[in-house]
Formats: sequence, C-alpha cells, structure tokens
Amino acid sequence: MVELDFEKTGGLIPAIAQDATDGRVLMMAYMNQLAWEKTLSTGQAHYWSRSRRELWHKGGTSGHVQQVVAVFVDCDNDTILLQVNQLGGAACHTGYRSCFYRRVDDQGGLTVVDEKVFDPNKVYPK
Repeated sequence: MVELDFEKTGGLIPAIAQDATDGRVLMMAYMNQLAWEKTLSTGQAHYWSRSRRELWHKGGTSGHVQQVVAVFVDCDNDTILLQVNQLGGAACHTGYRSCFYRRVDDQGGLTVVDEKVFDPNKVYPK
C-alpha cells in the first residue's frame, strides 16, 4: 500500500478532487489516514472535516457522492489528486458544480462565474 506522509503536515494532507471527464477542479479538502483508507476501500471520496472534526463521506448527506476513477499522489507523498465522477452534478455545498465558482475581478472583488446546480436549503435542511 502507498505510504503517505501524514506526519509532515500534522496528520492532514490536501486532497484535490478533479472531474474525471473534463478535468475541472471541483474542490480541495483534507484527508487523514482514516479518510485515505476509506477512500481506497470504498471507491468513494472520504475526507476529514476540520470544522466538524470528524470523518466526512462526501455526498453522504446530499447524495452528491464522488466515485473515484483514479488516484494520484505527488512526488513528496503529501498531496492527493482524486479524479472522480461527481454524482448529482455538484461538489460544492453552496450548490455549485465546483467550489471554485468565483473569479477575482480587476478591482479585487469576487464575481460568480457559474450557475447553481441545486438549492442548498432544500438539500441540507436545518
């Protein structure tokens, strides 16, 4: 099994999710050892939620699961790139396909450059 260097970065390493079909970066999150192992064993992306301090099965609540197609590891064994099929059409909890739906404009502000795929109030009821 691949030995990732979780110790170098305090137990969490960056994990980038990329659409396996068109290459668009969907999101960046973190994995700990458990998330890494669950991702490999299930074929679905698992991350470590820093805000909730718990293992997070991507799409477990929304149904917008990430089916892993390929896994790449960088040269330092401390960053992961997942190529995924994003079920439900959106990776971002705000309802956009990608978490990178805002572009910095010439004045240094943010401009939304994408369309919402779903209404987060309907997917994540309070």
